[in-house]
Amino acid sequence: MAWAFISIAGVLEIVWAYFMKRSEGFTRPMDSVLCLAFMGVSFWLLSVGMKSLPMGTAYAVWTGIGALGAFVVGVVMLNEPASWMRTGSAGLILIGIIGLRLAEKT
Repeated sequence: MAWAFISIAGVLEIVWAYFMKRSEGFTRPMDSVLCLAFMGVSFWLLSVGMKSLPMGTAYAVWTGIGALGAFVVGVVMLNEPASWMRTGSAGLILIGIIGLRLAEKT
């Protein structure tokens, strides 16, 4: 279950990052409240997952999912650039997440 908690927490990190962008520096109240709400749930799920996973693994996977997802949301929804360098670097994050998951099984 710990991996499920970390994965959901990572997805919620993507959501709160999106609402943080939309909040325009926390000047838009509804987007600011949504950002903080999703952030709180994401942190809580991370803490639950850390009960049985090593801190370094849990935190790296959580931030990796968030970073990779925020990159994809930025490119797809916010028309941010998807250069080869940015896309390749995001791919390396994905490889790192997969590597950490496989390392837990050994």
